[in-house]
Amino acid sequence: MSELDVFDVKLLNLVQEDRNRTSEALAERVGLSATACQRRLKRLRDEGVIAREVAVVDPEKVGRKLTVIVEVILQHGRPDIVDDFKRRMMKLPEVQHCYYVTGASDFVLIVVTEDMKTYEGFIHRVLYASKSIQRFETTVVMDTVKAGLTVPL
Repeated sequence: MSELDVFDVKLLNLVQEDRNRTSEALAERVGLSATACQRRLKRLRDEGVIAREVAVVDPEKVGRKLTVIVEVILQHGRPDIVDDFKRRMMKLPEVQHCYYVTGASDFVLIVVTEDMKTYEGFIHRVLYASKSIQRFETTVVMDTVKAGLTVPL
């Protein structure tokens, strides 16, 4: 991967803020030509610096009114059990974030569902059904103060 220069950083900050800016609008803000901005963005995508480009949907506006944070402790910290848990979490649309962490828990999950009844179904279908989970603890989010996807550069 090549080193990021000041123009790359400016471009990345702008597209993290709003991916729908035109090449011309980016060029005006960055101080390069539109073609140069397009080339740089292509390189940043090709190198994996820009991992994905997605629309951020407000969960409440689509009926997902409950967000919970779940700390999971596995029975055994064996690599095969950890890898299996990671694979299972990747497949679950309710799991918005899954972090393999150090400390008292093995994993921290951010789960979004319609309501508490739906989350209870998730608990039974996913957490109670797994023999690899020793214990889990749920924290209910009362208010989302900040939810960011931008990486400070």
